[in-house]
Amino acid sequence: MNILWLQSAGCGGCTMSLLCAESPNVFDLFTAAGLEFLWHPSFSEASGAQVRHLLASIEAGEQELDILCVEGSIVHGPKGTGRYHMLAGTGRSMLDWVQSLAPKAKHVVAVGTCATYGGVTSAGDNPSDATGVQYEGRHSGAALPSHFRSQSGLPVINISGCPIHPDWVTETLMLLASDSLGADDLDSFARPRFYTDNLVHHACTKNEFYEYKASAEELSQMGCMMEHLGCVGTQAVGDCNIRLWNGEGSCTRAGYPCISCTSPEFEEPGHGFTETPKFAGIPVGLPTDMPKAWFMALASLSKRATPDRVARNAAADRIVVPPTVKSRKND
Repeated sequence: MNILWLQSAGCGGCTMSLLCAESPNVFDLFTAAGLEFLWHPSFSEASGAQVRHLLASIEAGEQELDILCVEGSIVHGPKGTGRYHMLAGTGRSMLDWVQSLAPKAKHVVAVGTCATYGGVTSAGDNPSDATGVQYEGRHSGAALPSHFRSQSGLPVINISGCPIHPDWVTETLMLLASDSLGADDLDSFARPRFYTDNLVHHACTKNEFYEYKASAEELSQMGCMMEHLGCVGTQAVGDCNIRLWNGEGSCTRAGYPCISCTSPEFEEPGHGFTETPKFAGIPVGLPTDMPKAWFMALASLSKRATPDRVARNAAADRIVVPPTVKSRKND
């Protein structure tokens, strides 16, 4: 299967993250899976007239297109023309090209939260009128209408993340290549369920602190960051702490709170990313599938039962009290 990759309004960070795929690297992986790039603005040598000819061939139906990948948000300004973002040398906006090429593709894939829901480029006053490919924040219908379906019958497949984990992209594309990704494999925001059926909270190394509600009060402390530092890992979808980044890391393992970058409108939480909004001293954002009264009762009991080791380590930047070594019965 072939891939046309367009980079729209964004930082290019998802492509940089994709290049971090390892064992095997992204190029060997795609070759083995029978996937090839018709063109990628960073990976491909072709430019100028060659690319314009390729785009024209796809648009005319002379070149088949299996997968159209779009990275970055789609700019609609000014006044719906999209001319704030022109595809160089074509005299046409990226908005126009995406709307023209998407119906030609067997599959359409939005890569990264900018492309899926608008992301950081749509934050604030959004003077460029940036949206995702098929979603504007949580609302379906953007550059492509809500009823759009590719030739495969699927909506735009939204690989959200800021940036994406490289495996989320490679696994999605390989599933498409093997005809193994259907409508039931996407969640309510059209994200692949193989990574969104998990929470960032799952396998977080701070879970012992979370269980006892032993909280960090400053960044780089070891405790749970939910109570004071804005972590929403108990609500955010993603297998970030299961499928580690670069084989060993994640945001929470690096001491930074989860900001739910896989979610629509994560870029404007209404407060600082490292702040936990509270009402009467109680965090407003609690685990989505637990009643608030139950959580508060559990939290109260957990705090009372917190071992001294856990409480002291939570406020430190390294282990200051190691676990007690259990003696053998004969000793």
